[in-house]
Amino acid sequence: MPLNQPLQPALQYDVVIIGAGASGLMCALTAGERGRKVLVIDHANKIGKKILISGGGRCNYTNMYAEPSNYLSGNPHFCKSALARYTQWDFQALVDKHNIPWHEKALGQLFCDNQSRDIVDLLVEECRQMGVAIRLKTGLEHLTSLELLNVQGQGYRLQTSLGEITCESVVVATGGLSFPTMGATGMGYELAEQFGHSLVERHPALVPLIMPKSWLQHFVELSGVSAEVIATCNGQSFRENLLITHRGVSGPAMLQVSSYWQQNDTVSINWLPGRNIEGWLREAFEERPKAAFKTILSEPLTKRLAQALCEYGEMKELTDSGLKVMNQLSAKDRQQLTGLLESWELKPSGTEGYKKAEVTLGGVATDNISSKSFESQKQSGLFFVGEVLDVTGHLGGFNFQWAWASGYCAGLYV
Repeated sequence: MPLNQPLQPALQYDVVIIGAGASGLMCALTAGERGRKVLVIDHANKIGKKILISGGGRCNYTNMYAEPSNYLSGNPHFCKSALARYTQWDFQALVDKHNIPWHEKALGQLFCDNQSRDIVDLLVEECRQMGVAIRLKTGLEHLTSLELLNVQGQGYRLQTSLGEITCESVVVATGGLSFPTMGATGMGYELAEQFGHSLVERHPALVPLIMPKSWLQHFVELSGVSAEVIATCNGQSFRENLLITHRGVSGPAMLQVSSYWQQNDTVSINWLPGRNIEGWLREAFEERPKAAFKTILSEPLTKRLAQALCEYGEMKELTDSGLKVMNQLSAKDRQQLTGLLESWELKPSGTEGYKKAEVTLGGVATDNISSKSFESQKQSGLFFVGEVLDVTGHLGGFNFQWAWASGYCAGLYV
């Protein structure tokens, strides 16, 4: 059925999927390939809105190294089955089938050469070939089990802005709370609770961190400056770029640790990753005794960043704002500086919230969801896929891979 063809009264489908995003469309095309009559509805005015803005407009659609260890969940084993049954190479084969040019960036991240729309067009074309109907600007007003209505047979009745729809299976692919300006809502969580599922507390994840005013007063002039660091929080470390912003810190390293950070936690920064800092300082002490510490530090870092670090906190006291020359620094001073450069402490005051978060941490608890079919174990014919579930990937294409894998696996059973 062509997109947006007028629908008839008393619509009946095998499967209705709520959400025309990555997981919903993957589920739709997979179910359609099995000969199921599928309808996808979404209240948005565009298909795959989040796909379109992802990866700076080029969509980081998967990662070469996707594996269960890249995901956070109350049940770390839940994602294993789906990720094994629909791998990054399976989705890459779909990209290649549609002749979409792509490239690999750092750390196995795969991007479109041209634009994110290539991935949306791929999904829409696959859905078209499988006879899937997609209806946008369609609000869900109420979802009821036919069993509760004492109607013969099993399935669901959906009251929508299009009218009444009945179906055998419903798939909740509504996503999380991130990017509310693009229409994200908590509907998926409400539907889960309606049918007896519990929720894991939700938080913004892969989100910039806000720093206190006292910190900002010193570092705000460095807004836009970045450096490769190792950022560590609650036992998780990431070696990527940190970016100083007008509100705090961002960049891939900080987005990654934000998924592990909780209020009042400290983030540890190693400003010189891969370097034996103690040996480097000793060498500078021996070979460049008259060089100012600030000069030495500005060589691996930028001059502005080195100066700012030298003029802040303990390092300011140790180095006289970086003005001390190397032979004025005792062995104890160098040992303290090593500690500061290896474990510089940041204490964020908060995050920039869902408006800047790439994903939602937490969601529908996986306790009563089948890891094989993604069907509710509390309500026959009800499925949950993608970000609405309590499965959150690292930055770098992992969340898309979860969408593809969970959508595909559910599509085999709806």
